[in-house]
Amino acid sequence: MFFSQAGARARTWEASPSEHKKWVEVFKACDEDNKGYLSREDFKVAVVMLFGYKPSKIEADSVMSSVNPNISGILLEEFLNVIRKKREAQLYRNEIRHIFTAFDRHYRGYLTLEDFQKAFKQVAPKLPERIILEVFREVDQDSDGHVSFKDFEYATNYGQNEA
Repeated sequence: MFFSQAGARARTWEASPSEHKKWVEVFKACDEDNKGYLSREDFKVAVVMLFGYKPSKIEADSVMSSVNPNISGILLEEFLNVIRKKREAQLYRNEIRHIFTAFDRHYRGYLTLEDFQKAFKQVAPKLPERIILEVFREVDQDSDGHVSFKDFEYATNYGQNEA
């Protein structure tokens, strides 16, 4: 896929010392009995405190199944790693949203071929028109002539997990 070759990049991000400190404080606040780990419910409360939403059962199950089975919860280092990855994903998605919004000059919530052509003329003026059309068709997953944010996000993430 065109985007996987052109737009793929390694995602690396590290928390600032103040953000790291906040995560540790949230961990400690949620570990009320000073067990040294967060239970499933403690973890859910921590996610609410840090991200403003309650994680689904599936998300909580996924996190809890990835930790040491000899411990009844998630240790600080594991928690920090999970939270770092969640924050990194959040920042990356915001970046993709920002790019999509820049392409969507008419604020319609979708991109047309014309939007694609104008955007590519700015960032890659020598790119042949047929390549732009090919990319548009590839990104427009349902072939409705519009690229939704979901289509755009999928295209920019294509191949990212294979590296």
